Amino acid sequence: MFTTTLLDWFALNGRDLPWRRTRDPYRIWLSEVILQQTRIAQGMEYYLQFVSKWPTVERLAEATEDEVMKAWQGLGYYSRARHLHETAKAVTALGGFPSTIEGLRALKGVGDYTAAAIGSIAFGLPSAVVDGNVYRVLARHFGVETPINSTEGKKLFRELAQSLLPEDRPAEFNQAMMDFGAMQCLPSSPDCMECTLQETCEAFRTNRVGSLPVKLKKVEVKTRRLIYIYIRWQGMTAIRKRPAGDIWQGLWEPMNVAEDAIPQGAKMVCKDVKHVLTHRILLADFYLWETEREPDLPEGYIWVKEEDLDQYAVPRLIEILLEKLPRG
Repeated sequence: MFTTTLLDWFALNGRDLPWRRTRDPYRIWLSEVILQQTRIAQGMEYYLQFVSKWPTVERLAEATEDEVMKAWQGLGYYSRARHLHETAKAVTALGGFPSTIEGLRALKGVGDYTAAAIGSIAFGLPSAVVDGNVYRVLARHFGVETPINSTEGKKLFRELAQSLLPEDRPAEFNQAMMDFGAMQCLPSSPDCMECTLQETCEAFRTNRVGSLPVKLKKVEVKTRRLIYIYIRWQGMTAIRKRPAGDIWQGLWEPMNVAEDAIPQGAKMVCKDVKHVLTHRILLADFYLWETEREPDLPEGYIWVKEEDLDQYAVPRLIEILLEKLPRG
């Protein structure tokens, strides 16, 4: 009943998206990576840009990391861009995308959800996707109170989704689940009175729509302060590529200093610029230091022409700070 009703709904209401008009695993994989933690409205522009610039996985593999990071700028979660590039090179070396869930799952940055999405849509593999939309639809319809972010919950929902998937129509079922959660069974204020699954929905019957799905308490969000110095010397400025093991690995930033190392003569541009990441809040102070003498740069920093700065991929926070910078 659930599966048939859902597929009938999808036939009438499914979204027409460019990556759904193909079975090319490269384009399906690319769309899935871009849409992790990203709304479709924002991700669409990036998807079209990537397939125009790099129409095949081999072409993407030939790009430099800096080119990929620059194209990704503004999407956040930059480890996705690094994994995207690494996976493109790995797939090219393999001669193409693996056609099994195990093979897809072994690729860098490809988890259970992405492997199931690529596998079902590109290769017709009977593997159910499970993401936030799927958790919500299943928890409400079947009245499941097991926390979705618990080990028990992840296993339960994965098995439930798999049991509902029709082996002859895995791509349609998975896309129907995604769309139903995104369009009908919304996180807040879902239109239950117009829902095609209303009659069999346990949450609607027991008035628990607002309390399902259940989620364990989130990790504590920590605050981190950053101080940046934009050096302006003879039309040049100093930047560095952020190292591994911290946020924004592989992206560029102006000089990052401790509070007691702000150069004499540096003028504040802005203070306490707030930027929110998944598990932390960043507060940034930004200074402009205009100097006629060449300063000594710490290890890792390089001089670049100010006019060339837009060729370097920077985190969104740095982009915001640079927009506040007075012109030289």
